[in-house]
Amino acid sequence: MNFSGIQIQNSLQNIMTLDFDSAAPPEQAWRRRLNSHANILKEFSVTFMEAIKMVRLGIRLWSYVREEASHGRKAPIDPFTRISCKPSASQGVPLGGMGSGSISRGFRGEFRQWQIVPGTCEPSPVMANQFSIFISRDGGNKHYASVLAPGQHEGLGKAGDQGIDSWGWNLSGQHSTYHALFPRAWTIYDGEPDPELKISCRQISPFIPHNYRDSSLPTAVFVYTLVNTGKDRAKVSLLFTWANSIGGISHLSGDHVNEPFLGDDGVSGVLLHHKTARGNPPVTFAVAACETQNVNVTVLPCFGLSEGSCVTAKGMWGTMVQDGQFDRENFKSGPSMPSSPGEALCAAVSASAWVEPHGKCTVAFALAWSSPKVKFLKGSSYHRRYTKFYGTSEGAAQDLVHDALMNYKRWEEDIEKWQNPILRDDRLPEWYKFTLFNELYFLVAGGTVWIGTEAEVNLSDGALVKHTTTSDYYSEDESVVNHEGSNSYSQHHPITLLNEENDSDDGGRFLYLEGVEYVMWCTYDVHFYASFALLELFPKIELNIQRDFAKAVLSEDGRKVKFLAEGNTGIRKLRGAVPHDLGTHDPWNEMNAYNIHDTSQWKDLNPKFVLQVYRDFAATGDMSFGVDVWPAVRAAMEYMEQFDRDGDCLIENDGFPDQTYDTWTVHGVSAYCGCLWLAALQAAAAMALQLGDKPFAEYCKGKFLKAKSVFEEKLWNGSYFNYDSGSSSNSKSIQTDQLAGQCTLQKIFDFNVMKVKGGRMGAVNGMHPNGKVDETCMQSREIWTGVTYGVAATMILAGMEKEAFTTAEGIFTAGWSEEGYGYWFQTPEAWTMDGHFRSLIYMRPLSIWGMQWALSMPKTVLQAPEINIMDRISISPSAAAISHEFGVRKITNKAKCFGAAVFHCSC
Repeated sequence: MNFSGIQIQNSLQNIMTLDFDSAAPPEQAWRRRLNSHANILKEFSVTFMEAIKMVRLGIRLWSYVREEASHGRKAPIDPFTRISCKPSASQGVPLGGMGSGSISRGFRGEFRQWQIVPGTCEPSPVMANQFSIFISRDGGNKHYASVLAPGQHEGLGKAGDQGIDSWGWNLSGQHSTYHALFPRAWTIYDGEPDPELKISCRQISPFIPHNYRDSSLPTAVFVYTLVNTGKDRAKVSLLFTWANSIGGISHLSGDHVNEPFLGDDGVSGVLLHHKTARGNPPVTFAVAACETQNVNVTVLPCFGLSEGSCVTAKGMWGTMVQDGQFDRENFKSGPSMPSSPGEALCAAVSASAWVEPHGKCTVAFALAWSSPKVKFLKGSSYHRRYTKFYGTSEGAAQDLVHDALMNYKRWEEDIEKWQNPILRDDRLPEWYKFTLFNELYFLVAGGTVWIGTEAEVNLSDGALVKHTTTSDYYSEDESVVNHEGSNSYSQHHPITLLNEENDSDDGGRFLYLEGVEYVMWCTYDVHFYASFALLELFPKIELNIQRDFAKAVLSEDGRKVKFLAEGNTGIRKLRGAVPHDLGTHDPWNEMNAYNIHDTSQWKDLNPKFVLQVYRDFAATGDMSFGVDVWPAVRAAMEYMEQFDRDGDCLIENDGFPDQTYDTWTVHGVSAYCGCLWLAALQAAAAMALQLGDKPFAEYCKGKFLKAKSVFEEKLWNGSYFNYDSGSSSNSKSIQTDQLAGQCTLQKIFDFNVMKVKGGRMGAVNGMHPNGKVDETCMQSREIWTGVTYGVAATMILAGMEKEAFTTAEGIFTAGWSEEGYGYWFQTPEAWTMDGHFRSLIYMRPLSIWGMQWALSMPKTVLQAPEINIMDRISISPSAAAISHEFGVRKITNKAKCFGAAVFHCSC
């Protein structure tokens, strides 16, 4: 960052007076001055040759996007529709817990990136949503009135914002600083707008690892700490204004109602009932403040943004300048008349207090939004997880703000208890500490959906299925479509609740997007990298995602799909294949929304499933989980045998981009998929041994020993594994993501990292051995943020910590530092050598938690002699010809949880 050591020290000294009740931010936080320029970000563009290669795909994709639009749906990948708001370097910590919709808050104070309706994102800020301050001293001789956001903001003056330009946009932001350490943020106003008043606002959201209740709550708290450094007491009024809107132009759709409330424990405010368009479930917002002995709360339930409003934005501001509060009688006004189409409806909550000379005061506000039902475009609907604790009525929003204001101090204690061991670890670089936590923003802002254990599912044909517990997810009430297209019951197995001390909650079901531009839920080839965060912080969620995919492996959907890259047709989901994703418009019921390629032919998905399942099984020690998913692991491994074309036990790629690098063609044996396959053979053997399926363990070991020697013979060149065994111009390229050993990692570091602007951008995906970037396709020349974190994690495991942090620091420098490109809290999938992005707010960078996983492994594990579990498996003469059924049936009989039909089809 451009903050010098002296500047940081001075800044911290200036806010030491705020250091009570956690008002001061920790030293290890990401920082930005409020007057920092939020430069417009630049999106990547394909080269002429890349465009020529993709012209047929482009035509088919354009046709598909238009077809989806004709049905009122958005295609999961749509590069043709431009968003209304150009992306800029203005993001900050998002609000709320996981899975109930999200609202981000920029570092200068604007509320933006609205994701209340699943799968849709409204990026533009709603500029009427602001905190403002009004100060009077010396018996009223000194007055200050200002919005607590810098003036000349990009969002001001746009259509629909009439009236708020009359507010006091007086803050320069020169002496005010934003500090971020997800899930909290602090804004320190050091003498702005009043030179004798220091103000701290800390933003707290209930993201608390292993707390599966509070982490689902759609609420946030804003605690203002006021320190009067002057000789006169000051009357200070803080104002929270909020529009009845879910982003975009939704405030103009009409039929919205505002309603004041006086609640328990002094919590008072306004409910804003929002009627959504297109039949989406309604949303109720609650904005509130907590009245105390020293703090007086008043409200203005309704004001408008146009001159025709009963109370205008200008009039509201005038009242606050003059009186510093509203009429107490407003609490008795009851619900407003529904707004007319084209009319904006806003509300305001004021909290006033006297601050004595050299005195301190705390004022707390809260925001909540309640949208109990998730409805997907093809008809299925579910209740969000928080309704398990708050019910489904509109009054839940009021209860949420009340509980947030009562509990936020406990939330902060739990957050600090989680974060402090890492923040105080002197071995870790400062940039790594706050980037590690801040990359978790995606678990809130990544379009997450979290449903409870009692979810209504409205199928498109009007049938209603009731899921009373997660174990019912695999009941025979759910059907899939077979090859002939008729309905047939799939063979499912029940989910067993996780055994955590004093906690019988199974964690519910969870979805998160690949990215806000790639609208597919739980994209598995990317989840492979991101899942370390969930496993470390919310292991029940991770295991249940794996259960969803295990169920999917054993299911089939015979509906026809056109694949856009080649123009061929296939079926949506083959039995034995791990799906690319859990769907877009009907997740869990209609998987594989991705239709660029036929992912049933991809070579990385099945090995990634086996590797993740084994990792999760080993990490949690949850035997019931291992037993539950074992048939799917077996089926996934056996499915891969078809890709061993020459019988050498090693899979081959098929001359198209048949893996997560879906524009990067692979021929023959590949370093990426080959390594995954070898690792999956070892993982499957180890898991089989622990579950008592010794014949399958022997079978996998036999394949591994043969495949390993073939892999090395075909690809190893003495210092790294070639990209593939083909004869194309890039077959000898150095691929960052080849998941190999220490020698290869050193080669990757020397070439893919350090030859790219001295290591200050991350690791480029492909590099020729002559030191030139592989420009075979757009993905070979890109730097993938999540892959860079992933290879850094592998370096840590190989004892290369210095190289690991240098590699990962390139992502921080280019993406998060002040001299970088401005990708904080919106880390993209990729950027090019000139810093142009592709796909903002993307899942894969959560893989930085793979680094933390590697760093936190017990020393006894890291320093122990390398003992391969394969050495404990002896191969019997008949291992190659076994049917593999005996071991699994033995486990099944013990667990009594599988139907016999599973094994007839999967073996």
